[in-house]
Amino acid sequence: MSNKNLSLAKERIKFLMLEGVHARGIDELRRNGYHNIESLPTAPPAAELAERLRDVHFLGIRSRSQITAEALERAEKLTAIGCFCIGTDQVDLAAARRRGVPVFNAPYANTRSVAELVLGEIIMLMRGIPARNAAAHRGEWLKSAKGSHEVRGKTLGIVGYGHIGSQLGILAEGLGMRVIYYDIAAKLPLGNAFGLGSLAELLDEADVVSVHVPDTELTRNMINADTLARMRPGVHFINAARGRIVDIPALAEALRSGHVASAAVDVFPAEPKGADEAFVSELRGMDNVLLTPHIGGSTLEAQENIALDVATKLVRYSDNGSTMGAVNFPEVSLPDQANTRRILNIHRNEPGVLQAINSVISARSVNIAAQYLQTLPDVGYVVMDLETDDTPGLVRELDRIPATLRTRYLN
Repeated sequence: MSNKNLSLAKERIKFLMLEGVHARGIDELRRNGYHNIESLPTAPPAAELAERLRDVHFLGIRSRSQITAEALERAEKLTAIGCFCIGTDQVDLAAARRRGVPVFNAPYANTRSVAELVLGEIIMLMRGIPARNAAAHRGEWLKSAKGSHEVRGKTLGIVGYGHIGSQLGILAEGLGMRVIYYDIAAKLPLGNAFGLGSLAELLDEADVVSVHVPDTELTRNMINADTLARMRPGVHFINAARGRIVDIPALAEALRSGHVASAAVDVFPAEPKGADEAFVSELRGMDNVLLTPHIGGSTLEAQENIALDVATKLVRYSDNGSTMGAVNFPEVSLPDQANTRRILNIHRNEPGVLQAINSVISARSVNIAAQYLQTLPDVGYVVMDLETDDTPGLVRELDRIPATLRTRYLN
């Protein structure tokens, strides 16, 4: 395909970018030849979003847009979704996979920003700053060392020792803290951190508990009345991970009783969908609680890194077919093809599908220069570099295979 024809093909590919995706991501799309881009500063209502998705090939969202199975049913042209954030629970991942739509995110791009916020909160909580700040706003003058401590020599317990938890541990050690951690998977420690065999052991020892785990059936409400009671009296608690990890009423009661000295919470089980909606929580009005509106990764640096990361993955999938970094899809890392036509077939993972695909190709006496296959239990993804000029004809035949979800070709 000539450069002119390739440019024309890219102009037909429509990107819809929602919720004010950082300009760096849009610039990256344009740098790679994609100019048919619509960018909106907010998340449209569900009905409007479903209507907009009818002619969209690539969708970029952040955390507020809800991509349901019903919305995906309307998005017949949708090829991939980019979540310009860390989490992907705003997308029905299984429904997207069943429609042959990979979903990409940026799981590590805001690691430093979250770790820095938590580090600052550790210092603020151990110095009793939230209560002193609230009192000063009321005209009170709490000039006292009572309940105020240095972090040096104190024990930080990190629950979930992934990219954020491990980086937080390194930063905290730089301040002289002792770092312990618990993770359900075996993790090699960084620095002088020490892994413990159970959550209970960590709660027994930690002066500060910071949670950094995903939202799963296993982790929901893992911080509850029982685990809070297990913590040391006067403990400081931080959640900058996921809102449903913590039983908020139980945390509020532990704070009122004084068993938990203070807390910093950045994420909540239910969060406002926009600035015009009220934030409701039992933790409001408590002087010993530092509340932030889900801003752990909200730095300009993190948003730029996220935008570049996700945009690069979308470009790579569109140009090349590579799915590395997809959270719901077979992952294939592909070389660029030369002097061949690349066909991408997404199908239900059933016996005999690859044989049917190869039969279509062999019936046309087409040589397969390279073939790549990866599967998940329900979906398979096969990529073929073929020596043929009739890729549209092959695509039509492959689409007739009963198990095929979608087929596309690159050039």
